[in-house]
Amino acid sequence: MGSIEGFATLVTGGGSGIGEASAARLAADGAHVTICGRTEQKLLDAVDRIAGVAAEGVTVQHIVADVTSESDMEAAVAAAAGITGRLDGLFACAGGSTCMGPLVLTDVDDIRSTMELNYIGTFLCLKTGGAQMARQGGGGSIVGCSSHAGQDSMRCLGAYGAAKAALDHLCRVSADEMGRFQIRINSIQPGIVATELMTPITSGGALLDNYLPAIPLGRVGEPSEIADMVRFLIGPESSWITGQAFAVDGGQNLRRGADYGTLLREFGPDPLDSLAASTD
Repeated sequence: MGSIEGFATLVTGGGSGIGEASAARLAADGAHVTICGRTEQKLLDAVDRIAGVAAEGVTVQHIVADVTSESDMEAAVAAAAGITGRLDGLFACAGGSTCMGPLVLTDVDDIRSTMELNYIGTFLCLKTGGAQMARQGGGGSIVGCSSHAGQDSMRCLGAYGAAKAALDHLCRVSADEMGRFQIRINSIQPGIVATELMTPITSGGALLDNYLPAIPLGRVGEPSEIADMVRFLIGPESSWITGQAFAVDGGQNLRRGADYGTLLREFGPDPLDSLAASTD
């Protein structure tokens, strides 16, 4: 692969999971890495692990930042660019779901918070990171972390899926607008990945049993496999690729989404039964 030695990169949500794995991959190949998140101890622990695999001379640092705060993201971008004077790559990995269940039963505040974390958080990465890249004379790559949930229906995960679908479109439009500065913007759509957060699902049970028949390769992914795609999109090999959403999901996008109602039904009746009962 082409060299990213000396690149300055920023990874949001870099304290664990896919974010940490991607930061470690970049650092191992010679890129300076700044990770950010909301919990400092988590970041400090991740910095130690990443530094342990980083190439010689690579700077690995952290900054506490909330991706939904514009001032925090301005500070994070400045910290990352402060190492070399420019920002070459940004992986907007921070995200997640703050609710699960049928949309008709979901509290509007949970919808707003899920959209805020995934869509607004990525928007602020694009805004602050893209502005830095343009000001430094152009060039650079931004990668948004979407999800297979943004492409296909995943029952009882609708708020998260809608936020990720919006994120994909955000990246496409931004790629169109920022191409004049030679800034490339793409998104990735991971399937189910064996991170600490997903252990309750990947360790086995009805929801995993629902997932596996929908994955042609027949297994969950590893954080390192997502990190490899991030490395490719930030590196020079992808120099003529922008505005794309890449599924990294073992082929699940070829079949169907998962039914998260399966997980809820392990702990009680179908949530929609309450509505059905009211019409009887």
